Amino acid sequence: MSATTTPRVLVANRGEIAVRIIRAAHTLGWEAVAVYSDADAEARWVTLADEAVHIGPAPARRSYLDIDAILQAAKDSGSTYVHPGYGFLSERPEFARRVSEAGLTFVGPSAEVIESMGDKALARQTAERAGVPVVPGSGVLEDASQARAAAEELGFPVLVKAASGGGGRGIRVVASPAELDDAVGTAQAEASSAFGDGSVYLERSIVGARHIEVQVLADAEGSALHLFERDCSVQRRRQKLVEEAPAPGLSPSLREEITTAAVRLTAAVGYRGAGTVEFLVEGERFYFIEMNTRIQVEHPITEMVTGVDLVAEQLRIAAGEPVSVTQEEITLRGVAMEFRINAEDPDQDFFPSPGEITRFDPPNGPGVRVDSGFVAGGAIAPYYDSLLAKVIVHGRDRAEAMARATQALTELTVDGVTTTRGLHLALLQEPDLREGAVSTTWFEEREQSPEPSESSGT
Repeated sequence: MSATTTPRVLVANRGEIAVRIIRAAHTLGWEAVAVYSDADAEARWVTLADEAVHIGPAPARRSYLDIDAILQAAKDSGSTYVHPGYGFLSERPEFARRVSEAGLTFVGPSAEVIESMGDKALARQTAERAGVPVVPGSGVLEDASQARAAAEELGFPVLVKAASGGGGRGIRVVASPAELDDAVGTAQAEASSAFGDGSVYLERSIVGARHIEVQVLADAEGSALHLFERDCSVQRRRQKLVEEAPAPGLSPSLREEITTAAVRLTAAVGYRGAGTVEFLVEGERFYFIEMNTRIQVEHPITEMVTGVDLVAEQLRIAAGEPVSVTQEEITLRGVAMEFRINAEDPDQDFFPSPGEITRFDPPNGPGVRVDSGFVAGGAIAPYYDSLLAKVIVHGRDRAEAMARATQALTELTVDGVTTTRGLHLALLQEPDLREGAVSTTWFEEREQSPEPSESSGT
C-alpha cells in the first residue's frame, strides 16, 4: 500500500460492534465499508460507513456467515482489511485463512492461532506448557467408559465441555455418576450442531468461583502486554450480564500473577491483535479456562479505565504498526461497569422481544457512555442477537460508578420492545453486587427475583 492510499476496512459484522469499528476507523483516518442483510438495509452502521454492500437475505447463514459473500463485498469495495468484530465468523479459522488467501489482511490473529486456541483441549495443553495453571480436567473423551473413569478421578461435580467453540454452549454440569452418560451425549450433540465438532472433555466444577478475564494486546514485533482485568462473574446460563473493571477485591499480588500469566500465554502462542485470556478465580488461586481471539463485548470498560482505544489498536496492529503504548504507560484510573441492554423479557425467562424501536433516548452526562447500533425507528430483527445497547459508566471509585449506573439506567428510555433495563436497576440494589461478593453462579442462586421489567422502559 502506498503512503498516499487511505486504508479501507470491511466490517464483517452488524449492530453496535459494527458502529464501534467504523468510528475507530474514522478516528484513524481510515475508510470503513459496512455489510448488511435484507433485514438491516436501513441500519445505523450502514448509514455511518463510507460505503455499504448488500450481502444477502436476513438469515445469518445466508449473509453474515456467508464467507463467499463477505469476501466478494471486500473485493467489490476495494477493501484491504477485514475486521470480524465478535460473534459470527470472528473465531472461525477458515474465515481468517480465506481472508489471507484472498490477499487481504485479517484484523486479528492468524488462522493457526485461532484454531489452536479455539480447540479448548489443545488450549489447555498450551497453557500448561506456558506455566499457566488450568482447571483439573481430562483429555478429549473417546467413549462413555473413558468419561466415567475421568469423572471418578476428578470427583463430582464435573463439567462436560465442548472442545471447540464457546459462548457457554456445549457445556453441561454433572452432579452425580447417574447423570454423566446423558450429559456427555447432550453436550456432544450440541457441540456438533453449534461448532461442527462433537468432541468434549471434562473439567472439575469449581463452585463459587469468579470469572476474571485479562485484556491483552500483541503486535507483529513480538510485544505483548496486558490492560489489566475485568470481572464478568454476573452471568445467566454462562452468558454475561454485568462486567466491571478492575475486578473488585482482587489482591495486588493476585492481580500481578494473573496478568503476568495472561501475557506469558499470549507470547507463547505468537498472538497478534487484541485478545482476552479468561480465568476462574477461587480465593487466591486462579485457573485458565480459555482465550478469546477477538474483541470482547465488554471491551469498553477496559477502555474507560485505561484510556486505550482497543479497536483502533487492532487496526494499527493489523497495519503492521507496534502497540502504541508500553506496559508502563498503562495505568488504572477509577472503576467502570457495563450493563448489557438486551431486547428480552426477564419476566418471561428472557424470551426475545424483537420489533420496532419506537423511542430510544440514551442517557448521557459525566462518566456515561452508550454503545449501540440502533436509533429510534430501527428494528430488533428476530434473526440475530438481541443486544440493543451497552450502558457503560465510569467513576473515581465503585460507589461513584454505581451511582452513575443507577442514574444512567433510570434515564434510559426504550419504547416498542421489552428490555433488561429493569433487571439491571434491581441488580444494582443487591448487597452482594454492591460489595463485589458475587460468583458465576450468584445470579441463578438469588432467592428473590428482581423487580419486574417494563415493556416501555419509561
